[in-house]
Amino acid sequence: MPTIEQRFKRVRSQISHAEIAANRPRGSVALLAVSKTKSAQVVADAYRLGQRHFGESYLQEALTKQQALAGYDITWHFIGPIQSNKTRAIAAHFDWVHSVDRLKIAKRLSEQRPEGRPPLNICLQVNISGESSKSGIMLAELPRLVDEVKALPNLCLRGVMAIPEPESEYQRQRQPYRQLYQAVSALGLDELDTFSFGMSGDLKAAIAEGSTLVRIGSALFGERTTAARH
Repeated sequence: MPTIEQRFKRVRSQISHAEIAANRPRGSVALLAVSKTKSAQVVADAYRLGQRHFGESYLQEALTKQQALAGYDITWHFIGPIQSNKTRAIAAHFDWVHSVDRLKIAKRLSEQRPEGRPPLNICLQVNISGESSKSGIMLAELPRLVDEVKALPNLCLRGVMAIPEPESEYQRQRQPYRQLYQAVSALGLDELDTFSFGMSGDLKAAIAEGSTLVRIGSALFGERTTAARH
């Protein structure tokens, strides 16, 4: 069984090799460690290896970890579906939200961001494969939601997030990311600098098509365990 240190070294090496293969600068792709269902101790172990960005999907579990790790300089990302009754806590306790897919949620996050905190970094989730089982806006809706979210005072719109339909073939993995990257580039907005693309199974394809942040969980921490999901 590999150690957490060995897992992190392996994933960082994979990212580096994918950057080279895509003729991209070394260090142009950040690693978001998806720590949902993992304990605060596991997060602390990853922190000691130099990891600073962690992604969570289950609010109550995340808040418990944040409290336990209050002395750590962690950047917390919320990456799960957002219910209206959870926006206040998300706005108060996270630095990034990757899963905004409607104006109502964006407005609540802006209104509920505590005074004195910097604007909340936002990615819009796009349902790039058009799957009925997944959250996210359709690609055609993106320009309008971009304009609407940009106008909200306590948010900083940074880019987009996508979870395409799983594909095993490399060129098919690349296609939806290419489509979304080109759509965002066509908007001509330099401030949209974040492409939250790629997970363990399609990391290389995502980086080839412009990912700036890959969301990796099981390859770093092992298989998920049961946790409180509130």
